[in-house]
Amino acid sequence: MKQFLVLTFCAAAVACQKSAPLPIASQTRSLADSADQVIWGSTTIITDRGLQRASIQSDTAFTFNDNTRIEMRIVRGIFYSSSGAKDAVLTSRSGMYNTQLSILEARGDVVLSSVDGRKLLTPFLRYDQRISQISSESTFVVRDADGKETRGIGFKSDPDMQNISVTRHISTKAGKVQLPEK
Repeated sequence: MKQFLVLTFCAAAVACQKSAPLPIASQTRSLADSADQVIWGSTTIITDRGLQRASIQSDTAFTFNDNTRIEMRIVRGIFYSSSGAKDAVLTSRSGMYNTQLSILEARGDVVLSSVDGRKLLTPFLRYDQRISQISSESTFVVRDADGKETRGIGFKSDPDMQNISVTRHISTKAGKVQLPEK
């Protein structure tokens, strides 16, 4: 009888315990919570004096500050030369375009491929349209079509990567070398 009372008391005590209520919604905040607009499948055209300089597409775009800042997810950009020819293609996981400052930032697995076969890989890239310059304070790798590879931390360059100034050089690997025929 004593065991029966103890067992009944334990069962009643367990049944009377209150469990924590299940959450109704997630406690994390999303960009969509504070965005002015949310756009799926967006395209942003960057122009300079009426000439198209870039076309930036994203899977999802969030606009802020009266549409002066655009935060993007899954970014693909096509850049054009001053003559209107395709110059380079950029891809990244996310990005931001500030329309007031004319600055585009790409973040996460950034790849910039030029039409002549050069490829720049970095976790972060900034394009400042006002001074026509790409730059990064992060690690980077530049590969030429002939196999030459340069690694470093931080750089500044013109958008077509012809004049690159490296902040901290790590290594360079020579590409193909043509020897003269005898």
